[in-house]
Amino acid sequence: MRAHPHGGQVALTSDVAPDAGNRLEDLVDTAHRIRRSIESVIEGKADAVRLTLTVLLAEGHLLIEDVPGVGKTMLAKALARSIDCPVRRVQFTPDLLPSDITGVSAYNQQTREFEFKPGPVFANIVVGDEINRASPKTQSALLECMEEHQVTVDGVTYELESPFMVIATQNPIEMEGTYPLPEAQRDRFTAKIAMGYPEPTAELEMLDVHGASQPLGKLEPVATTAEVRALIQAVRAVYVSQAVKRYAVDMVTATRRSPDLRLGASPRATLQLLRGARAHAALAGRDYVIPDDLQELAVPVLAHRLLPSLEAQGQRRQPEQVVADLVRRVPVPDTN
Repeated sequence: MRAHPHGGQVALTSDVAPDAGNRLEDLVDTAHRIRRSIESVIEGKADAVRLTLTVLLAEGHLLIEDVPGVGKTMLAKALARSIDCPVRRVQFTPDLLPSDITGVSAYNQQTREFEFKPGPVFANIVVGDEINRASPKTQSALLECMEEHQVTVDGVTYELESPFMVIATQNPIEMEGTYPLPEAQRDRFTAKIAMGYPEPTAELEMLDVHGASQPLGKLEPVATTAEVRALIQAVRAVYVSQAVKRYAVDMVTATRRSPDLRLGASPRATLQLLRGARAHAALAGRDYVIPDDLQELAVPVLAHRLLPSLEAQGQRRQPEQVVADLVRRVPVPDTN
């Protein structure tokens, strides 16, 4: 038994290792190193950096949407360079083919056999730049690898190594040359964030730092692939009470019943919300999830999966506003 943070006691479940405390300390230390490395090139975006790390440790994928020039690709590259692991970048264009992402079987004249040539998806971190400039057919090439961590080409299935994370950037769909992401594709992204314009002080600092050199080229790895795998294992062991699990289900169910939405969140969204909450708690140094973790992640994890009703569109109510209102209305469980 151990003391619960809100009073009483809870039994340690079998998935919580005895050295969970030490692993959490290591997690916080390693995550701090990665965060400092990213923030050395991304000024004034602490919340975006923290959410990026949360998605990484939750074994998820991140969608970054905003106008050009605000640092979307820079954030993705900074995370990739901060971890000593294979990283591949894909520039999505209208003429990109699915095989350009997954790989292709090519005939070898010497051996007279077909050989599989792996595509850029065979890496620990895949940076997809301007994903919504490719056709929906090409975008769908990522569906299997994002959900099942595997790729099937010509009837043969190839496993992807862990950790595996897709960080995709996209421009707002109102801009020229963009295709909207299909619902199935959006649902596979754990969270979506918008970078936003920097504060004047942060932009001024950026001019001093980036004006004379390219700081991204100076980034050195501060964590190994093995360390990231260990951190993911530590996150899996974070305790979640039944009351908090029901709270997550209540949040997602509220999106399915809201008159402002014609498409609510899927069961996959519930699972990813809980995984994200575990990572969020671990980054805060806790081995248990509290309702606050779910509340902070509700908008970035749920909003991009939802479709507003015609009435909500007429009132210009965005899914982010609807989710925020639902979070305020869903009763918070008593964890005492």
